[in-house]
Amino acid sequence: MTGQLSPTSVSTKLQRIAELARRAPCTVLTTLAHHIDIDFLREAYCRTRKDGAPGVDGQRAEAYAADLEKNLQSLLDRFKAGTYRAPPVRRVHIPKGDGTLRPLGIPTFEDKILQRAVTMVLEAVYEQDFLPCSFGFRPGRSAHQALETLRNGLMEMHGGIVVELDIRRFYDTLEHHRLRQFLDQRVRDGVIRCAIDKWLKAGVLEDGCITQPAEGTPQGGVISPLLANIYLHQVLDLWFERDVKPRTHGAAILIRYADDAVLAFESEVDARRMMDVLPKRFGKYGLTLHPEKTRLLPFKRPHLGAPKSDNDTFDLLGFTHYWTKSSKGFWVIKRKTAKSRFHRALKRVTEWCKENRHMPVRKQAQALGKKLQGHYGYYGITGNSQSLARYYHEVCAVWRRWLDRRAQHRHMPWTRFHRLLERHPLPGPVCVHSLYRKEAKP
Repeated sequence: MTGQLSPTSVSTKLQRIAELARRAPCTVLTTLAHHIDIDFLREAYCRTRKDGAPGVDGQRAEAYAADLEKNLQSLLDRFKAGTYRAPPVRRVHIPKGDGTLRPLGIPTFEDKILQRAVTMVLEAVYEQDFLPCSFGFRPGRSAHQALETLRNGLMEMHGGIVVELDIRRFYDTLEHHRLRQFLDQRVRDGVIRCAIDKWLKAGVLEDGCITQPAEGTPQGGVISPLLANIYLHQVLDLWFERDVKPRTHGAAILIRYADDAVLAFESEVDARRMMDVLPKRFGKYGLTLHPEKTRLLPFKRPHLGAPKSDNDTFDLLGFTHYWTKSSKGFWVIKRKTAKSRFHRALKRVTEWCKENRHMPVRKQAQALGKKLQGHYGYYGITGNSQSLARYYHEVCAVWRRWLDRRAQHRHMPWTRFHRLLERHPLPGPVCVHSLYRKEAKP
């Protein structure tokens, strides 16, 4: 690979774009596409996943990399000349926690590279505009930061009235003309906007038929999360910060991760006013709130003498939030793995053990160990030790059960299974995201 630009040089370009956007927060940027050159595309290629499912052309990363320089130059020429044709996305469906299917759109590998390059440029601009309440699909921000910010805010106001917000089929109903209006306020580069329009109109291939949706952006596309953040930045974040908070009688916070959001109010009057106006606000932009999943619930801190109660809880990002007493007898907010996520994760392990029950025990242990570590990597937070321990024991039970089923004459009682665990141990529960470890850091 000749003439390769280092990632540091690309970072310098992105820093210049970010600095320009930061110095002129109200300025519409009209010249951005010139930053995308062959070296920029090469870096976008490096940042693109190579193990993803292929798009409608069936091409995988290895085939594209066989003649990478020629392919990238061709892609750049077509992008700059406006002759790039965005292929349809391949529609697949994955199961959701409630039993329904979530549609995903898989772009071609080349499309992913170009979307990544455009996303890198737009991200440098919009990261100067996005508000602290937004955490999803943003560099340097995570679901755990969103959870911790929400917990800290609720603790500071001693709990409050929580509004769980659920947008029905957000990625499928996002209005194209509204998105273009929002983009017009910040980016009007013709080459970049032309590419975005082509992706919005690319169509969806499903069961051999291509449809042309008049609205929405395919969930699964590289650029879709950024476009979704731009949309909800205008519809929810800015509106809440500029119009709602100045009119509240008490403290109010918003935490949004992509299209999942929770609002908390110190005053019940403010919360009920929000519940009344939210459907109208979202309806104005072609969005519909789920009537059952969007709800208001009290989440005030109980009195010191009150008994423990599990009635007032809410879920966000796979965790159930609830009040409980600390070891010192004070009421605190803790999080535990949501029941739906717990059962979904255990179901996947069960299906894996069933399909791979004849694999050598050593390899089974290695694979299950990675699955457990992945689970701890997300759900291993302070206060969730019971759920982690339960998950570990449930995985052991599932594994033992399928090992027992594969034996023809020899059973796998627990005593024998424990001896097997001594030879092939599985990683025990661990708090990866420890609150106390963070506080101990200087």
